[in-house]
Amino acid sequence: MGEITVVLPSLNPDEKLNMVVDGLLREGFRDIVIVNDGSDEEHLEPFRQAAAHPEVTVLNHEVNRGKGRALKTAFAYIRQNRPDIAGVVTVDGDNQHTPHDIRACAEMMEKTGDVIFGCRDFSGPDVPKKSRVGNVCTSLALKLFCGIALSDTQTGLRAIPYRYLERMEQVKGERFEYETEMIFDLKRAGIAFREVTIETVYIEENASSHFHPVKDSLRIFRIIFAFAFSSVASCLIDYLLFTLLILLLEGRVSLGLEIFLATFLARAVSSVFNYCMNRKAVFRSDASVKKTLSKYYVLCALQTACSYLLVYLLSFLSQAGPALELLFKILVDLILFLLSFRIQQGWVFR
Repeated sequence: MGEITVVLPSLNPDEKLNMVVDGLLREGFRDIVIVNDGSDEEHLEPFRQAAAHPEVTVLNHEVNRGKGRALKTAFAYIRQNRPDIAGVVTVDGDNQHTPHDIRACAEMMEKTGDVIFGCRDFSGPDVPKKSRVGNVCTSLALKLFCGIALSDTQTGLRAIPYRYLERMEQVKGERFEYETEMIFDLKRAGIAFREVTIETVYIEENASSHFHPVKDSLRIFRIIFAFAFSSVASCLIDYLLFTLLILLLEGRVSLGLEIFLATFLARAVSSVFNYCMNRKAVFRSDASVKKTLSKYYVLCALQTACSYLLVYLLSFLSQAGPALELLFKILVDLILFLLSFRIQQGWVFR
């Protein structure tokens, strides 16, 4: 483990911090960087004890700046002072990651060259409720909205190859939301990551954790909702215009022409808004407008045609009036919205 640096951010630690350090040294790690993230005077002794080991370097924030910033501080220090290492492993200072699991993640990173997540099993009876609920919600949201399958989104045990550290310094987020932003950034950049199953350890009902289930979950979910906001807003624009046009055209043209005009005119307006929002605010694409716009409108045309054909078919078969046509429109476009979002993410703005 001489080519791996362990990164350990910590705020107001107790004796468990040095239990982690001792376990890492026994497991063969020879370079440990601890970040004191603005701990108060009453909690400085564990840092002094840790710094007594020649293998340990302690970096200090004068005030609390958050876990994300602590990790970035460590990454910047390592890039400047450890240019020849294979990578880093980030761990928590509450002794919930076993030395064996930390080593397993480091070895998997060295073997594959991928980013490794040490993922816990949340199905056990000893898992605190706030951890189980928080992780299940974020995991489902990531899979539904972003196509990211990760069973433990909040794990602090992550092995990162050295070549990605500069990129990790640029990831948005200063506190716990940084760890979710990191997942998004890996997905956007096409950086491979995989899971290693680790032991699930909770000490004193996870009392030492600085993760606040309400406040910090809201930070995390604001990130996830940003991915869906553009498409939802576009759907609302599209739906309102479609409704207005259906009411204006009712009885004036045939059913087929009515739905055709309402669908395509509404989509022409909403697609411009959707493209601009997705390119800049959602997917943050650096690709040219020419390249992404052509792909976007190929997808838009197919999606619009599917919407028209399905709504028309359902309306024709049921002999629906305006109210039922609008319901069909909602159901059809909800399904197409999810499909379109995934295609835009993976193809248009990849």
